[in-house]
Amino acid sequence: SAKKTWHLPANPKRNSTLYLTTHHDAPAFNILRQSDMMSYFAASAASTTTVAAWATAAAAAASRARTPSSSSSSPSSSSVPPNAKKPTSTPSRRSVFMAGSASAAVRPLLRLAGSGAAAAAGSGAINLSARAASGSSGGATSEIAKVLLDPKYPAEYPFGANEMGRYDETSDLIFYSQPRLVTHIDDDAIGALTKYYAEVFPASGSKDTALLDVCSSWISHYPKNYKAGRISGLGMNEDELKKNPIFDDYAVRDLNADPTLPFPDNTFDVVTNAVSVDYLTRPLEMMKEVNRVLKPGGLAVMSFSNRCFPTKAVSIWTSTGDLDHIWIVGAYYHFAGGFQGLAAADISPKPGKTDPMYVVFARKEA
Repeated sequence: SAKKTWHLPANPKRNSTLYLTTHHDAPAFNILRQSDMMSYFAASAASTTTVAAWATAAAAAASRARTPSSSSSSPSSSSVPPNAKKPTSTPSRRSVFMAGSASAAVRPLLRLAGSGAAAAAGSGAINLSARAASGSSGGATSEIAKVLLDPKYPAEYPFGANEMGRYDETSDLIFYSQPRLVTHIDDDAIGALTKYYAEVFPASGSKDTALLDVCSSWISHYPKNYKAGRISGLGMNEDELKKNPIFDDYAVRDLNADPTLPFPDNTFDVVTNAVSVDYLTRPLEMMKEVNRVLKPGGLAVMSFSNRCFPTKAVSIWTSTGDLDHIWIVGAYYHFAGGFQGLAAADISPKPGKTDPMYVVFARKEA
């Protein structure tokens, strides 16, 4: 029921990125994996014909892709038009998402960390892009966890207007005006996140416990029958929030327009954000607010996969891969200040077979 349209540049240049958008006749639509958004052409020999041919192949693959709760795949060689030039390599699900030749060796976060870190990359200093492109060397879980063991963050917050820019800069209130009563990750990833929540949440049933789910919707993936004194939600669409059965109260707010949280200091034991951190254009301000509303020792959990609405995700997210995303979200905590025990975990239920699932978490300093 969805029409898929590729917007192609009139004069494609090196590293041009193709965006797939959906126009809906019904409230069902695709959230694309970054590997599905790769430009299916060789940037070094890009032409209007080549780009159009590869866009056709990619669109055909996307039409076979799932809606948010089903599986997707990259186009096979048999679906590639005969006159289209093949990419030099096939990007893996963990690879750095950069349009263009795989030999470009682009390392965006090394540049952000400064020339000193870039020069030291040969000795292993935060060479996240290279590690992502080559795959995990020590197992998925250890590779994700290692990113924040020694992230070597620069002295100053490294993300500015360019990194927080988006392809679609229209008001988010317009984009989210239609209720989207769908799941944005597959059932296995949802199950993994719910299991993780069950392990880290305070014991169910305490009237003194308060939880907040930000960037929320009609479902929060909290453990079934979990009870607390207060469970609050904050999101963009009131119809969605009304349908969330766990909320005792909710607030409608566009955190990109106003990143403040409408709650008193030291209110919540846990603050969660599921598969939405990539859309925040003012994440540092929002994370400072998360710290403010947490009780001392309270837990903040940011979880994400490799799915997104590409036109609304910030550019630093769509131009990097899974390992880089851990570093990016960790930076939000680090530069917000007031957190301790910053760490990451790979909770993907079936790596390579289902949607991946990652969490970055820390506690407010007591």
